[in-house]
This record gives sequence, structure tokens and C-alpha cells, in this order.
Amino acid sequence: MLYKFKSQADSDLFMNQAPAERILAIIGKDPAAQGIIEPADMAEAIAKLERAVAEDDAARTASTEPTPGATEPAGPAGGHAITLHQRAWPFIQLLKRSLAADKPIVWGV
Repeated sequence: MLYKFKSQADSDLFMNQAPAERILAIIGKDPAAQGIIEPADMAEAIAKLERAVAEDDAARTASTEPTPGATEPAGPAGGHAITLHQRAWPFIQLLKRSLAADKPIVWGV
């Protein structure tokens, strides 16, 4: 499933189901097929997402710090996973633009 977030303040934002539902859960919205975020709720949603991103970044930093005496940092070998920071950034920008324009964000309609 693909989520399409729409606002008259910005371009449409498309997200895959898992990242979209994670972001919706963080801001306290039911990850349903349809929904709306009113401008009155956007400042709190931005704060929740920014706090979750900071916590996720801190946890990632802590998990990749080298163990004393180890020659290589702990963590997965190979490539890097896409972080919450990367997933949430476009959504946070959409929230900020929609809040500034006093326009709701809708999906599934």
C-alpha cells in the first residue's frame, strides 16, 4: 500500500506503508486508509516527530559507538539502513508548510 499525503500548501507526498504508518503512529494518528491532520494539531505533530527523530538518532549513535578494546565499531556490516530522520524529514517539511499556510493534510481521499 502506498500513502499519498495531500495539502494545498505543498506538493503531494508519497510514502510506503510501513514508514507512513510509523510516522502516523508517532504523531498519534491511527494509520488508517483515510485521515486528516488539522492545522491546530500540526505544531504538536512536528514536536513529536522531531523528538522521535532525536531519540532515534541518539540510539543509533549509541549502538554504533566502538566497544572499548574493539578494533571496529559495533553495528551491522555493509550498507546503512534508512533512518527515521530520513523518512520523517519530508513529512515534517509538509507539516511546517501546511501549518504556515493554515491548510490541513489529508490522505486516502
